[in-house]
Amino acid sequence: MKLKIKLFDKTLPSPEYKSEKAAALDLYARQTTTIQPGEVGMVPLNIAMQLPKDHWVLMSARSSLHKKGVMMANGIGVGDEDYCGDNDEYRAALWNFTQQPVTIERGERIVQMIVMQREPVELEIVEKLDGKDRGGFGSTGSK
Repeated sequence: MKLKIKLFDKTLPSPEYKSEKAAALDLYARQTTTIQPGEVGMVPLNIAMQLPKDHWVLMSARSSLHKKGVMMANGIGVGDEDYCGDNDEYRAALWNFTQQPVTIERGERIVQMIVMQREPVELEIVEKLDGKDRGGFGSTGSK
């Protein structure tokens, strides 16, 4: 699949797979950003993109991000196909869960991106479902 991307700072690396079997592309912070304790900071990721028809982007934290004292504020990020303007730079909303300021350095790998195919669903409203009740949310692991 071909993906058209725009880099805002061409001196930083392009998104890349860091191993032959990596599932996601690593994205880099475009600028140094300090996030105060308990606050959310928006870190620009140096790319805008034009996704192929019927595709979307899933952004997740790199597995080591928590070691810095931050996590993605919204759990994951979703990039829609129509977020594709020349200035629609992707950003990561990071929450500082520590008691100290946390600095994300320019060029640091902080999130990863997977391009996924989108298949629209057609909803059918019913009064009853055919499946058996399982006992409530989170019930498969409880005793």
